[in-house]
Amino acid sequence: MAKKGPPQALHIPLYYAMRAATSLPLVAGASNAMGVARAIGSGFARLPSNRKRLRRAIENLEQAFPDAAPERRERIAIHAYQHLFELAVEVLYTPRLLSEDAWVRHARIDGVFGAIRDLVSGKPTLLLCGHCGNWEALGYIMALLGFPMHAVYRPLDMKPLDQWVRDVRGRRGLVLVDKFGAMDTLGDTITAGAPVGFVADQNAGDRGIFVPYFGRLASTYKSIGLLAIHTGATIVVGSCIRTRREPPAHNPADLDTTSPTHDGTQLGGEAWFSRDGLRYEVRISDVFGPDTWKDTEDPLYYITARYRRAIEQTVRWAPEQYLWMHRIWKSRPPHERNDKPFPDSLRRKIASLPWMSDADVQSVVDRSDRDRQILRTSDQKRF
Repeated sequence: MAKKGPPQALHIPLYYAMRAATSLPLVAGASNAMGVARAIGSGFARLPSNRKRLRRAIENLEQAFPDAAPERRERIAIHAYQHLFELAVEVLYTPRLLSEDAWVRHARIDGVFGAIRDLVSGKPTLLLCGHCGNWEALGYIMALLGFPMHAVYRPLDMKPLDQWVRDVRGRRGLVLVDKFGAMDTLGDTITAGAPVGFVADQNAGDRGIFVPYFGRLASTYKSIGLLAIHTGATIVVGSCIRTRREPPAHNPADLDTTSPTHDGTQLGGEAWFSRDGLRYEVRISDVFGPDTWKDTEDPLYYITARYRRAIEQTVRWAPEQYLWMHRIWKSRPPHERNDKPFPDSLRRKIASLPWMSDADVQSVVDRSDRDRQILRTSDQKRF
């Protein structure tokens, strides 16, 4: 198999070229750089070459928010691209602004002290989030609070750039763990009381566990649930949401009051605006441990479904800060791929989840039946 990325001989010159390019936002200042990032993100979203991905984002939003107006779903999809480019700027500024002395000016942690109590106790803990808000800043903030955070990540193909990322994160106590082979060593790390973080909403392929996510079965990795069962870890799910960048618009109709980032009163009680655009609210959507799953019929399914539900809640807090352009529901369960009826065993597992009503279960089944029909039609068109 051919190696990904540029030839190794180009790694060093490309590394310095990229470091030089990334210095431009730092020279421009955070506020200016964030404004440029939003403009670029908006323009990129509307490029003809990006039409397919934008349409996918809007279709994903239709699944997640079926009652939202089409124009609102399109607006959120555009905002998601702006958010993606803002993240690139924030990655550069995070090491400078989230320091031991300055982080309190940029982050709120109201409401997370119950989770911190578990961390302080030294109990095995897994910290989970989705691709919502700024997951890099979330790891930084937890490390700055004094917890030796380990975060699982995919190494960059360019070794000099990858080493630089490791060094920068390590200065604040955030240890990056290579995802390849991580499961062989993380059990001891967790048992020793060091919290480990995962971005846990990736598509896990055809062999993942399929649990409800916004009313549709989504492939989810088994490894997190297996680690929790093996170590008896408490699972904490949260997000680090970027708060509003400027004072409210003069026209209240210009604000999307269903989104916490467009209404300061929904994230902490009073408006909290920022001139540099680098203000965050850390929020916890769920905390649960072995007592909640030890007596369930299928602990692995329960754990996976519950943390996926908690990630869904974080997305609902700030839908415009989620990467909707990803192929969230790309992989389909075996019964859909094989054009079989919805399995009774899977229906029972979903129905056993305490938060699922009969109507919720039926909605998942109905959506799965539609997906099965779509797969059947696509297969017929192929031949």
